[in-house]
Order: sequence, then C-alpha cells, then structure tokens
Amino acid sequence: MKRWIVPILASLWVAVFSNYAFAPYSHSFLVWLAPWGLFFLEARNRGKYKKLFWLGCLVSVFFYSFSFNWIIHMTVTFGGFPLFLALPLFVISAVFLNLWFPLFLMLFSFLVKKIKREFIWLAGLVALIGEFGTPQVFPWYWGSVVAGNDLLAQTAEYFSIYGLSFLLFVVSYSIYSWIGKDILNFLFLFKRTGIFQTENLASSIKKQFSLLSHYYPALILYLFFLTLGSYLYIKWDSVEPESYVDTLMVQPNAPLEFRDGRSVAETMNDLMERIERLTLEGAASHPDPLDLVVLPESGVPFFSTHKHSATTYPPLYWEQFDSLMFILANRLNTNVFFNELDASYKDDKRSRENLRYYNSSTVFDPNGERKLSYQKVFLLIFGEYMPFDWMYALSPQTGRFEPGTSLDLLNIYKKESGQDWDKAHLTFKDTKTFNRSQVGDYYASNKLETQKVAKFLPLICYEVIIPEFVRKFHPSGNPDFFVNVTNDKWYGVSAETFQHGDLARIRTIEWRKWMVRSTNSGSSFFVDHLGRVVDNEFTGQESSEFLRKKVGIVKSEPTFYVLYGNILVWITLLGLGLRYVYLGWFGKSQTISSKK
Repeated sequence: MKRWIVPILASLWVAVFSNYAFAPYSHSFLVWLAPWGLFFLEARNRGKYKKLFWLGCLVSVFFYSFSFNWIIHMTVTFGGFPLFLALPLFVISAVFLNLWFPLFLMLFSFLVKKIKREFIWLAGLVALIGEFGTPQVFPWYWGSVVAGNDLLAQTAEYFSIYGLSFLLFVVSYSIYSWIGKDILNFLFLFKRTGIFQTENLASSIKKQFSLLSHYYPALILYLFFLTLGSYLYIKWDSVEPESYVDTLMVQPNAPLEFRDGRSVAETMNDLMERIERLTLEGAASHPDPLDLVVLPESGVPFFSTHKHSATTYPPLYWEQFDSLMFILANRLNTNVFFNELDASYKDDKRSRENLRYYNSSTVFDPNGERKLSYQKVFLLIFGEYMPFDWMYALSPQTGRFEPGTSLDLLNIYKKESGQDWDKAHLTFKDTKTFNRSQVGDYYASNKLETQKVAKFLPLICYEVIIPEFVRKFHPSGNPDFFVNVTNDKWYGVSAETFQHGDLARIRTIEWRKWMVRSTNSGSSFFVDHLGRVVDNEFTGQESSEFLRKKVGIVKSEPTFYVLYGNILVWITLLGLGLRYVYLGWFGKSQTISSKK
C-alpha cells in the first residue's frame, strides 16, 4: 500500500498547489511549488518509463479533479450525457487532455539519463515541448498562472505565455534541487535529508545556503524577467489612452434551455424585457452618452435578427428580437453589439440537410442599421460540432455549426448631431403591435449620417484564450480594443468563468489593448492594457446586471508579440534542443549531481 501512498501524495501536491495558484483563488506564488511533485516522482522512478506514464496519468486525474471539475457539469448540461457516463468521460478526458504530465515525466527522465547535466534547463525545455505538443480543448498553460504576478505578466508582450512557463520550470526545479526535495522526502517518506539531516539546524541551513551558487543561472533568469516586467509595467502604466469608448455591458442571465415549466414565449418575453430594462438602467446610470452596448454570447439564445431565406426556414429569425435591437440603438443613439444565430445553405442548395448554422455576433449602428457580423471561426469540439457524424446520436444537444471564414475587425459609429427626439420612444411591448417595418418607419426621422470612430477585435467564447488564433487577426489591422462575448452558464456556478477570464486577460498584454469581457451569467469585467481588471469590479454569477466603464483606446504600434508571435520561445526551444542533441549523441557526457 505504501508504494501507492507516495504517488498519490505527490499527485495531490501538484493538484492542490496549481489549483490554489490559479483563478479564482489566484495565489500565484504557489505555482512555483506545484511542479515539485513531478520532479519527486521522476527522481524516484528514473528510467522506468512505463511506470512514469501511468504516474503521469494519475497526476492528470488529480489535477483535473481539483482545477477543472466543472467539466463534469459541462458534460451533463452541454453534452447531454447522464452522470454515469459523464464521470468516466471526465477521467478519460483528464488523461487525454493532460498528456503533458506523462510526457513531461518520461521525456524529462530520458533526457536526464542521457545528458546527465543542466537539469534545470532540461526541465524548462521539456515543459515547452509538452505545451506545444500535447492536445488541449480548454487551452491552459503554466505560464498563465505565473502571469498572476502583474510584473512578470508584462513580459508576455515579448516572450508570450510560453516564456513564463519556461521560467517557471527552470526556477521551480532549481528551488526543488536546493531545498524542495528535502522537504518532500521529509513529508512523504519521513526521511531526514539535507536541511533535516543534522540535529544542528543552524549548521544545516548554512550548508544549504552554500549550495545556492549552483543555481545562479536560474536566479539571473528570474531577475531578468522581473526587471523586464517592471520596466514594461512602468512604461505602459504611464501611457494614457488617447480617447475612450463609453461601454455598457449587459449580463442578462439568459436560460440555456426551457426547463422551468414556462412556455418558450413566456421565457423569451421575460428575457427581452429584462435586457431592455438593464440597458436603459445602465444608460441612465451616467449622464454621458453611450458609445456601445455589448450583449454576451447567447444573450438572446436560439434566434436571429438576420432575415433571409436560411433563417426564415426553419424559423430562426425573430422579428421582435430584430425590432428591440433597432429600438435600443435609436433610443440611445448608440451602437449595439449582440450575439445571434445565423445560417446558410451549403452549395446554395435549399434543403434541411444542407442548412448550416453560425455562431454570429453583429453590430447595429446608432441608426439601427445592420453592419458587419463576425461568425465564430474556432469552434468548440463536442459543443458546437462533433468530429464524426455518428457521434451526434450520442449527444443530440450538440450543435451542427460551421466555422466562419472572416477575420475582419468590426467598427463602431457615431451620428452627426441632429435635433432632439420629440416623440415617445418605443418599447419591447410595442413590438407586439408594431412589426419591424413599422418600427423602422417610426424612427425614420431619427436617421442621420454616421462615421466610423473606432474598430474592435471580436472574439466569441474560448477563442480569446488561444493566443495563436488571436494573432491571425493582425493582417486585418490594429484594433482599438477587444470585445469577448461568452456564455459560461454551461459550467454552472464554478471556477470556470474566472479561469476563462484570467486566461483571456493575457491578450490585453500581448496586444496592449483594453478588453470588454461580456458573459451571459458572470463573471464579466473590463481589462486595461496592462492586464488589470478595471476598478477590480466583477459581475456576480447566475445574476442579471450591467456594468458600465470607459474603455481606453491606446494608439500604439503592433507589439513584438503581435508581429513575431512565439519566435523568442521557438529560438530558445531550438537552441536548447540542438545543444542537447549534440551533448546526448555526439558530445562527451559527464555525470554531474542533479543539483547542478
């Protein structure tokens, strides 16, 4: 039994420390200790690759059970699987989507035996190989947790999030070799080694400090990142936005499905009245005129405002939805950005079999005119599509969405000054008696010329946490800010929405742009160009509310990361890789203590 107690304790060590370092707890300093459990398991099983694989799988399950247990809720709610199937699926996904752990243990052990030196750099190298080379559905990187430190986070502008992962494993292994393995030996095996070896504690501590010289390279690397991060923090903190976009984020807490006994019509009417009320309250909360209203993904689920042949059959187009968006834009003389379903026919063949759906977000300008839409490009596997047609029978709720093809930025507009409105404004209740054409006629005199005043980069759901995908927008131009709309209600009241938001905010550092994060049921917030949540203000979960802030427009040239991506990390990876290929296969290996 004892042989399994130690691996379980080491797995728990990794899971607990990484969990409490990550959102929503965000004690990021704990992440420097989290990899110790991996180093401990590798050292005890060096060269036993089959055993290391299974130990890595064990760590994966513990890790997922602590940090990503909300996937069970998603599998039941989103995928429609019963709990007795959701649990084994969770275990399978925990292993498959965390192959990083067994890969790290096996590859690190192999290289340690082969190279026999420079273990701290090997740890960083293998961590990077794992992050680039293993599959993920919800992309999570160790560097994202390190970025909980505001100063270190700024280095993502040059070294990306992967650079922080490399830093973590170099520094963490150094600390582990210096003192960490003694602590784990004492805790897990009750062995008095190193600092615990002698009864003279003062002498033992003095001896440990004498070993610090072996770890100067890691200390220098850490100080380099910290110095660079501090410089960038001071630099960008002094940059004031040239202008602001007064933005109202509306969080309607729209239902996922209609299971509360009410009719669809009653539920949707209640939702639309709630959206109208929150929008008008938010607009009245400050005397300045609004520039932009943002509704989240699935803020009005299942319907479209885009009237054409593919949305009128089947009936996706909802006239009252279209009318309300038009009314709000005209009533507040503002832009309205909202999410909807859109559709088209494959190969222009009009039949139910050829109908294809899009997760789409659209801008209505202050005249209520429909402008460009963004259709989600990076779809969520098992949520918005299945890899094989036969799998839809297992999960009928899974959508059959098509990816969008455009990566254009979207514009917001401003009206020319005109006369004050002297008629009563329409409300959602009026749309029951006024059709869309009559609503347009009612506000015809309110129509004025508009001009483009800003452009933003739209991202739907978890597209925002994939840095390489977001970089694909660069050829479209330099955005003024980001808008990320998402529906985190699928995951219940859990850590998911905070993790999602924490991963998303790194994009603001990479691009040096502000971000509006709008969720259906929380947590929503605004982020500045240093990755800081504005006023540290978050909306609640499973709540209906609004949040209004002025989004800064920082007029800066594209950053190093936007221009060159992960090039510095790839250079590091290539340089170390070539060095260790030479040392392992062509150079003379020297057996050196693992402390070095």
